[in-house]
Amino acid sequence: MELRHLRYFIAVVEEGSMTVAAEKRLHTSQPSLSRQIRDLEYEVGAQLLVRTARGIEMTDAGKAFLDHARLALAQAEAAREAARRAARPLKPTLAVGFLSGQEVTWLARASLALASDLQNIEMTVSSEHSPDLAEGLSMGRLDVAFMRAESGHAELEYITVATEPFVVVMPSDHRLTAHKKVDVRELADELFIGGSDVAGPMRDAIERYLADNDLQITPAHRVHNLTMAMSLIASTRGVALLPAYAEKLLPWSVASRPLKGEPPTIDLVIGYNRTNRSPILELFLSRTDQLIEP
Repeated sequence: MELRHLRYFIAVVEEGSMTVAAEKRLHTSQPSLSRQIRDLEYEVGAQLLVRTARGIEMTDAGKAFLDHARLALAQAEAAREAARRAARPLKPTLAVGFLSGQEVTWLARASLALASDLQNIEMTVSSEHSPDLAEGLSMGRLDVAFMRAESGHAELEYITVATEPFVVVMPSDHRLTAHKKVDVRELADELFIGGSDVAGPMRDAIERYLADNDLQITPAHRVHNLTMAMSLIASTRGVALLPAYAEKLLPWSVASRPLKGEPPTIDLVIGYNRTNRSPILELFLSRTDQLIEP
């Protein structure tokens, strides 16, 4: 009994026709297929298929044989794939995470830092919220992430690669779009959209800035991420303070303006787990000076 006998048997069962299985599935002649099935039945010692008015059907012996035939083929395929993997050593992997939206700028830079080695490395990429990136680093799902410095993760180390100013984001037809720069005090009577606890570093930076300017603004809504912020700005005609990278993601219905004076800022960092001993991570970290903005 050979694997081809099993494949032929399964094809006939699934097509319900010797002729259809021969021509469309197995690309052989119907007489040749019939001989192969007879050979299989001889090896098994029982009739597996019977011709009826409805086509080819399995006997009780055929029904008992079918599951074992499928399992045998699956195991053979698994064995073949395992042998192929063993003969072809896997490339080392660097799992990189990005704060949603930041991959627009930083994926190319990260790839460039490893350009001379990328042919020998498999880089996987994901886009997530900063707390999820921190969790991914802690759990070993990610090797490195472009993110905010999240508190509560003593095992993580951070390298600052950029400092972004906040800008005012508002509906495209808002009165404040007439200004080249917006005085933060103009926001006092606006419907304000702030950051939630999930957006901890961003929320902290905004609240410190408002307090420093003696503004007591209670957000009408709190958002976890830029997507939520854009949606609420457009639908409620509210305003928000968002990191400048948001400007690369603005829909037509939303506009931005810089703040007058010294705006609040927030750091974008490379995060990694100090217990991660990956040599590819070590190589990447040795080249972070190529990423840091002057």
